[in-house]
Amino acid sequence: MAIQSARLLLSVAVLPIGMLLNGCSQPATPDVSTPENNTSETNVVTPAQSPAAEPNTSSEATAAEPVSMDSLVEGRDYTVIKTPLTLEKPDQIEVREFFWYGCSHCYALEPQLNNWLVSKPADVNFIRTPAALNPVWEQNARAYYAVDGMGKMTDQLHDQLFKAIHQKQQPIFDQPSLAKFYTQAGVDAAQFNSAYNSFSVSTKISQSKKMAQQAGLAGVPALVVNGKYLVGGEPQQAIRTISGLIEQERQILAASTR
Repeated sequence: MAIQSARLLLSVAVLPIGMLLNGCSQPATPDVSTPENNTSETNVVTPAQSPAAEPNTSSEATAAEPVSMDSLVEGRDYTVIKTPLTLEKPDQIEVREFFWYGCSHCYALEPQLNNWLVSKPADVNFIRTPAALNPVWEQNARAYYAVDGMGKMTDQLHDQLFKAIHQKQQPIFDQPSLAKFYTQAGVDAAQFNSAYNSFSVSTKISQSKKMAQQAGLAGVPALVVNGKYLVGGEPQQAIRTISGLIEQERQILAASTR
């Protein structure tokens, strides 16, 4: 086990520097107490610095009015993806979230995103995609897809894992710790472990990696609107930006059907 862990950490250490540039960077170890490199203006507060820290879920914190399309600036608010991602439901406007459970920025985004989902427009298809940019992140991604494939993944369970890592400082980043967490939440341990390295889960991991590469993902959280636009940055502004881009795509679609 010690040798396997050492190999895992070594493989993370030699990842290309380009993957470490935006949002929550890839950790040097799977311990969330390790500060994350960050190039944005957002200050990172790790669980080690503030064990009881929890994103503000007040109405003021989660209120995010959409911005005017005219005020959105390419290169500042979003990046145009050179080769658009394939949409899961072409008849709807897609918003895809890339995340990693160990990322404090992703944890900070969740309340804003959950608030937006409450009133999400009916013509918008929202998809969560666990990023698998390195072997550490892939462990959590495999677990997510295993539980989701069993029909056990819920919004509540999704939030519980974030809180276990960031509030309780539990390093749930490998198969044994993930199996323990999900088993305690009512997931069958044997089925989980069987699905973890299954062909179907491995296929989804490959798809996640391909989409992340195609989108030019360098960190998380990242939101992709309709397969065309990559959005990052401070949570409230990111929500405003995706709302503006959704309206833009809606108008483009309406114009094309006239």
